[in-house]
Amino acid sequence: MDDSALTPQEVADILKIAKNTVYELIKREELNSYRVGKKVRVDMSDVLAYKNRTKSRKETVGSKLPLSQENQRKNGFVLCGQDVILDILSRYLELHPHGIQTFRSYVGSYGGLYALYQGSVQLATAHLWDGDTGEYNIPFVRRMLPGIPAAVIHLACRQQGFYVVKGNLKSVKGWEDLKREDLTIVNREKGSGTRILLDEHLRILGIDSAKIKGYGNECTTHLAVASAVARGTADLGLGNEKSAGQVKDIDFIPMQTEKYELVMKKEDMNKPPFQAVLEILRSPEFRMEIEGIGGYDLKDMGKIRQ
Repeated sequence: MDDSALTPQEVADILKIAKNTVYELIKREELNSYRVGKKVRVDMSDVLAYKNRTKSRKETVGSKLPLSQENQRKNGFVLCGQDVILDILSRYLELHPHGIQTFRSYVGSYGGLYALYQGSVQLATAHLWDGDTGEYNIPFVRRMLPGIPAAVIHLACRQQGFYVVKGNLKSVKGWEDLKREDLTIVNREKGSGTRILLDEHLRILGIDSAKIKGYGNECTTHLAVASAVARGTADLGLGNEKSAGQVKDIDFIPMQTEKYELVMKKEDMNKPPFQAVLEILRSPEFRMEIEGIGGYDLKDMGKIRQ
């Protein structure tokens, strides 16, 4: 069993919950931890033990979101996606005069759009690049929500690129390097926007993914990918720039600017909670808080692209 020491942020990424929730679990003695100096650390074995203990529960870890899609439809306003922007948006939405209690579902872009089509979430986010058109999100929304008019609202632009060990010892420069036999990669899970970005570039370049070392090794967050590269278990990973800055001994090679966007059904747009979302995204207060985090281009935040 892997007993590697994890930071609270890495635990949060693995469980797809907020870092503050990790501290709360530790405080309630639901998750074992220890200190190294002033730093809190959690062993991977304790994270796995926690997950196994909670598998039979009816609610997701660290959230009020019911597991069954039927209960989601009946009981909540669900915002789907993984970026910290959405955690902040949820807080603003609950405090807005026309807002609503918001449940978070931490799944990738593809799964989020599918859930929106199924009616089990009210808002989904996406950063899905279509290699044939060079367009983000709109081609996927049209294909994955057939017959459902949908609005695509811009949130932010982010930089996607390669994570390599500090100093870029293997001289990685671009997508063509994925053909090299001396590189081992670590991948994101199927359905994530980052995985689809990689797969689209492989398709365009005619690279057989089966010949790429490490293609089947998957992580569920950008931070986990960057950490794997920093630990030397892979030479290369793909993720956003912000996460690269949170992991020691990682260099970031920018490859592509992506659009991170919110998707809702047009039939819902005039309902109070959805109007509240648009007001929040266009408010100076919300923009200032996101700018304070850094790592985002917010020039067109709140703009309806479709």
